[in-house]
Amino acid sequence: MADKRQGLAVCSICGGSQFYEDLTRGENICISCGCVINDRIMDTGPEWRAFTAEEKNARARTGSPLTLTMADKGLATTIGWSDRDANGRSIAANNRAAIYRMRKWQIRTLVHSSQHRNLSIAMSEMDRLTSQLGIPGETKETAALIYRKALGRRLVRGRSIEGMVAAGIYLSCRIHKIPRQLDEIVTEARVNRKELGQCVRLILRNVDIRVPIPSANDLMPRISADLSLDGKTLRCAMDIINKARKHGLTAGKDPGGLAAAALYIAGIIENDRRTQREIAEASNVTEVTVRNRYKDLAQSLQITIRP
Repeated sequence: MADKRQGLAVCSICGGSQFYEDLTRGENICISCGCVINDRIMDTGPEWRAFTAEEKNARARTGSPLTLTMADKGLATTIGWSDRDANGRSIAANNRAAIYRMRKWQIRTLVHSSQHRNLSIAMSEMDRLTSQLGIPGETKETAALIYRKALGRRLVRGRSIEGMVAAGIYLSCRIHKIPRQLDEIVTEARVNRKELGQCVRLILRNVDIRVPIPSANDLMPRISADLSLDGKTLRCAMDIINKARKHGLTAGKDPGGLAAAALYIAGIIENDRRTQREIAEASNVTEVTVRNRYKDLAQSLQITIRP
């Protein structure tokens, strides 16, 4: 048995307040002395049992959780195309015509509004683009939320769905600190860089979201992995960027160029050299940008470079 002092369950034997729930036996057990204080825990699980994954999927009566990446959030009901009932028996011929009409009208009602049709097209494009870019699921959910907010404010009207979807993915990557640059998204998206930039600025002005300023430190792990650089080189490059930020050298500069220049300098310092062309290709910047940022950082931070 357990006493209750000031609203907390306390073991009547040793006075302990920490208990272990054995769900298989339905018991509450004191961790200190092993006393069973309750042997009638209510089971909140299903009333059926399953021993394989197939049995579990067949007997479960609930679906997947809600998701913003689907136009209907995963709540829609679909009438299957197989002319069989739930028990697997064939549907009578005189009922097939009625089932066919119900199936046809059910499909028509799925896209009954212009907003729902817009979301259907947008979420399909978002699936394609996130798959091409390797975007995680959490980042994809945030991108879908950003697009829904833009659609609610009627920002999509008069603009391409592809551009707004790509802009939402880019901003979501910045929020979650996923190293994806604007040019990388343009490569896979069906819009040009100018249109994508306009959509990004439109969302930032009119949608209430907090998007952090892009940092070179977020890009460097992926760039260094592409270049097969050592960990000490990456650490040195991050220290260079942190010093440059303290001196105000990163303001107004492209993060990709800063990351490339820092990795180039760190490679020379740690004797893990890569050519400017290799670093420029991995960073999606030009060699001129790498040289300019390299000279600025080396002169301002007074870094001595060995030839």
